[in-house]
Amino acid sequence: MAQDTKKIAIVGSGLAGSLLAIYLRRKGHHVSVFDRRPDIRTITFSGRSINLAMSNRGWKALAEVGLEAEIKKIALPLDKRALHVSGKPMYFQKYGKEGEAIWSISRGVLNRKMIDLAEAAGVQFHFNEKVWDVDLPEAKLYTGETEKSAWKTYDFDLIFGCDGAFSRVRHKMQRRSRFDYSQKFIDVGYKELTIPANEDGTHKLDSTSFHIWPRGRFMLIAMPNLDGSFTCTLFLPFEGTLSFDTITTKKEAKTFFATYFPEVSKDIENLIEDFFKNPTSAMVTMKCFPWTYWDKIALVGDSAHAIVPFYGQGMNAGFEDIYKLNTFIDKFGDDWETIFKAYENDRKPNADAIAELSYRNFIEMSSKTADMRFLLQKKIEKSFAARYPDKWIPVYSRVTFSDRPYAEALAEGDRQEAIMKRVMQLPDIESKWDNEEVFEKILKLLEEN
Repeated sequence: MAQDTKKIAIVGSGLAGSLLAIYLRRKGHHVSVFDRRPDIRTITFSGRSINLAMSNRGWKALAEVGLEAEIKKIALPLDKRALHVSGKPMYFQKYGKEGEAIWSISRGVLNRKMIDLAEAAGVQFHFNEKVWDVDLPEAKLYTGETEKSAWKTYDFDLIFGCDGAFSRVRHKMQRRSRFDYSQKFIDVGYKELTIPANEDGTHKLDSTSFHIWPRGRFMLIAMPNLDGSFTCTLFLPFEGTLSFDTITTKKEAKTFFATYFPEVSKDIENLIEDFFKNPTSAMVTMKCFPWTYWDKIALVGDSAHAIVPFYGQGMNAGFEDIYKLNTFIDKFGDDWETIFKAYENDRKPNADAIAELSYRNFIEMSSKTADMRFLLQKKIEKSFAARYPDKWIPVYSRVTFSDRPYAEALAEGDRQEAIMKRVMQLPDIESKWDNEEVFEKILKLLEEN
């Protein structure tokens, strides 16, 4: 459905902001993007990034505006996990069925590309321009050098907040009556590290895998880049016996990496340099509601639902917000209030579900992937799913390789977990895990539940 042309502001030039700008330009709107930071294309990236894992939802949102093929040129497909468990040889876990993969993309590379594409579509960017205040009923933005300097006023028809977990737009909405808001930090922080390419530009580890070193309370992950390097992320408690607090010298860092991650010891000097150069960052789950104000303001992506990164769905969920918003625009035309209501009511339960799934996946990745009972359970599930694909879709596949609602994946995952709890109590399950008896038990429990 065609729309009347609007003057629209987007606060935040990150991934959600730049993709939303492209969508709105395609609808014929005049779009201005504001960001307090400098243009990311002109600076060295800050060392606060976790490589992105683009999956079905993200690709679907990009395909809708014809960008999927363009973005695949800067991404690498990963079809499995490579698990580096202490005291065991490295082994692989396939993610899904043949041909299913997540795609590793550098956040900085993707963000630069998305801004280029938005500019080419006619979007106007205002970098180094900080938004200090928002007039919600009038859709006005106030920007300036400092909080006490003279401010510039901009008038718009609509404003979208795409400015992350600590959104300035949401901050203004929070002052309104009956606005629900919560944030919860986990006690684990993260630090970006790098494994450089071999001298000939090849990767030092398998480049079709997402590498995980699970160590219980902490872990290291590594995702490949096109240039042969790996972006690694160390997840470690802020405080405690083994924590960011207790690794304060190069000698302590060297002992830490040599003890817990011997496979990367040949790059230990590089890892130690990054460890002390790059910042330690926190991770937060942020929930709020409502996400919109009248027919004037809407929050998209992390500003509405920041999640911890352990399902690789933060960007995918933000992109899906935009895809869904677009479907409601097509359905309701110029009725922005109805568009916004439909959007927030559709997305809120799913944002809460992926927040829960992401937190659970942290426990799974750091602790359970090294647990033999857990691995046996996953083996049984995979074997049953291969035999009865219409009766059992693993929750990971529901989240990553489908576009069914996140809330559905959470509910179905809880149902499957309850069934597997009973299956794992069968006598001698370790020796007869792939027997007909086990499959019959699962079929019976599926009927009962």
